[in-house]
Amino acid sequence: MDMAPATVSANPRTVEEIFKDFSGRRAGLVRALTSDVDDFYGACDPERENLCLYGLANGTWEVSPPAEEVPPEMPEPALGINFARDGMQRRDWLSLVAVHSDSWLISVAFFFGARLNANDRKRLFSMISDLPSVFEAFADRKHGRERSGVDSSGKSRHSSKRGSDGNVKSSRAAAPPAKDYDDDDDEDEEHNETFCGTCRGLYNSNEFWIGCDICERWFHGKCVRITPARADHIKHYKCPDCSSKKMRQ
Repeated sequence: MDMAPATVSANPRTVEEIFKDFSGRRAGLVRALTSDVDDFYGACDPERENLCLYGLANGTWEVSPPAEEVPPEMPEPALGINFARDGMQRRDWLSLVAVHSDSWLISVAFFFGARLNANDRKRLFSMISDLPSVFEAFADRKHGRERSGVDSSGKSRHSSKRGSDGNVKSSRAAAPPAKDYDDDDDEDEEHNETFCGTCRGLYNSNEFWIGCDICERWFHGKCVRITPARADHIKHYKCPDCSSKKMRQ
C-alpha cells in the first residue's frame, strides 16, 4: 500500500470539531485492526522502510512512511511498526499497535485542543473517555462471541428491547439484519452492510447492538456503554451524537 504521509486537511478548533476528528481517526484505526486486519497486516512489510499506521479523520486508515517535515505538522504515530511484525506473535503485535494507536490519538487530540480552556479540555477528554479505546475494540473483537448473548440457534438474544409490558420492541423502525448461519453468501454480504455508528465495525449477530430512535443508526452496545440489561429499561434510545445536539439547541 504505497501512500503519501497523512496530512491535516482541516484544523479543528472547537470541542465538537476535535471530538469529530478524534472519532473519525479512531474508527479508521479500529477498522485497520479488525475488519481490514489482513490488508493492514500485509501492508506492513518488514522489508520496506519505516512505516506508520495513520487513522484519518474521514474514518479510513493508511500505512505510509512518516512525514518528512521537522518538526512534523502534527504528532506522528509509532515509527517502524513493520519491523517487529514477523518477530512477534501476530495477535501480540496487533495488540502493541493498538496501544500505540491509542497513545497517538490522545496526542493528536491534545495537539488540537491545546488552546482550549480547562473546562473545554475536561469536556473533550470526558467525551473521548466515553468511547472504548482502540485496544478495547480490538480485544473485544476476539472475545465478542464469549461475552455476547447467543442462544442455541446462533442468533443474538438482545437484538431488540423489551418494554415494561413484557413485549419485545425494536429499538428503531427496523432491526439490523440478523445474520443466520444458514444464509448463503449473497445474503451474508447484504447483512454486512450495517456498520456501527461509532467504531464503524461491521454488524455481527453475536454482539449486542442498539439502534438510535432519532438518527436510526445502529451501535455496538459496548461503544455507547449500553448493556442489554440497561436497554430493557430504555423506551426511546438517543445516541451520544443526538443527545449532544439537543443540549446545544
